[in-house]
Amino acid sequence: MSKIERAEVLVASPGRTFVTLRITTTDGVTGLGDATLNGRELAVASYLRDHVVPLLIGRDPARIEDMWQYLYKGAYWRRGPVTMTAIAAVDTALWDIKGKVAGLPVYQLLGGRSRDGVLVYSHASGTDVPSLLDDVERYLELGYKAVRAQAAVPDVGGTYGVRKGRVYEPAATELPEEQPWDTEAYLGFAPTYLEAVRERFGFGFHLLHDVHHRLTPIEAARFGKSVEGCRLFWMEDPTPAENQESFRLIREHTTTPIAVGEVMNSIWDVQHLITGQLIDYVRTTVVHAGGITHLRRIFDLAALHQVRTGSHGATDLSPVSMAAAVHLDIAVPNFGIQEHMGHPEETAEVFRTGVTFADGMLHPSEEPGLGVAYDDKAAERFPYRRRYLPVARRLDGSVHDW
Repeated sequence: MSKIERAEVLVASPGRTFVTLRITTTDGVTGLGDATLNGRELAVASYLRDHVVPLLIGRDPARIEDMWQYLYKGAYWRRGPVTMTAIAAVDTALWDIKGKVAGLPVYQLLGGRSRDGVLVYSHASGTDVPSLLDDVERYLELGYKAVRAQAAVPDVGGTYGVRKGRVYEPAATELPEEQPWDTEAYLGFAPTYLEAVRERFGFGFHLLHDVHHRLTPIEAARFGKSVEGCRLFWMEDPTPAENQESFRLIREHTTTPIAVGEVMNSIWDVQHLITGQLIDYVRTTVVHAGGITHLRRIFDLAALHQVRTGSHGATDLSPVSMAAAVHLDIAVPNFGIQEHMGHPEETAEVFRTGVTFADGMLHPSEEPGLGVAYDDKAAERFPYRRRYLPVARRLDGSVHDW
């Protein structure tokens, strides 16, 4: 019977920093898992190397559920982003191995296709309204059927979600960039540029917007009501989700759909949001919510309460994680949409993925497993570089919610 012979933690920065776990069995089959936690990558790398890898050697790679329970319950200290990201890496790598052993793509092991492709959205942004409109047009011409729109608030100096180069990457400095934030200016400006997008391009595509946790519940309710005419696909992260009951107040004041969950790590973190039908889309991810095994449980709970999926898919998810997401997305019955941001060219030098884009949708690889590969030689050219996400500060100098 095959056993786990080796587990390697690979850290490289091809355009951004990724942590990858590679598990090899005694039969020579390898599986890859993403273990990237944006801005805290080395914490997960250490958790894996020092505490998890020694537990894997000699175990049966086919016992995915048992391995998940062993790593989750056996640590005593449960949940949290570091723990759940490490478990996700193991879980995803074992699904990759199982698919290769079975000779099937992972989505077939999950029950097969529920749809022909995975609807995705990407990020349009601008330093002002005209440049935002030009960027929205660019994505529509590329074939996207859903676009997120963000523009810099005038005279504030820094706004989340505005791309500075070809690829949007917020974790771009060796120390956190401190960006100013003005809630009233945002509340006055954001509805105007969303209305401008609809006025120019109409309603023939899905329009999304990310608030990024920066409003109080009543401010979020005010914002959601003000943009109802734009018929947003969703407003994302309207308020910090630690107090889940606060979303009820937003619900009572607006019919704009709500998406939450990219910073959540387990089914227990989103349980009340889902069972209370306080959100419309749950945005938890393969890499930060315990892997395919646990994310499927979250999605199943969501399906019972008419909540759809909308997984996070920014550039801090490696091509390994994105491939796993697409395999799960195409199989679950309550899929909604998948975030999709292109990686820098350097990333493609290290990771090979069979995921393809066509007609506004992603399509999984038909290769056995996840259909991803890691190039060690290429990775050597991209040593680790520390990068942090920016920190938002109110105009009075106090730290604001991210």
